[in-house]
Amino acid sequence: MALVATFLALIIKEQKPNFAFLLIVFVGCSIFLFLVDKIYEIIHMLEKLAVNANVNLVYVETILKIIGIAYIAEFASQITKDAGQGAVASKIELAGKVLILAMAIPILTVMIETIIKLIPS
Repeated sequence: MALVATFLALIIKEQKPNFAFLLIVFVGCSIFLFLVDKIYEIIHMLEKLAVNANVNLVYVETILKIIGIAYIAEFASQITKDAGQGAVASKIELAGKVLILAMAIPILTVMIETIIKLIPS
């Protein structure tokens, strides 16, 4: 589907560049929506593993949110680059990285506290 859309976009781009862009965005979103079920299965499996390993689900949920932010930021950045807005795309990437860092702070804090407890005084 992606290859057909790419070839169609190349043909249409010469006559109507706006339609070519919309086609690519539509196909990208369609592929993303197609993968939502697979993503749900992966998340469900990771939650089961966390429960079996007695890992606090708050940490697993935070890590999954971080992964989601990374994918969404990358997807939005690529669409923006396809639209010819490289400067905006770099700002989207920066915002994604800052959000990831902000969400990772509680996990980093717990890791540092655990390491400090392991070090003999």
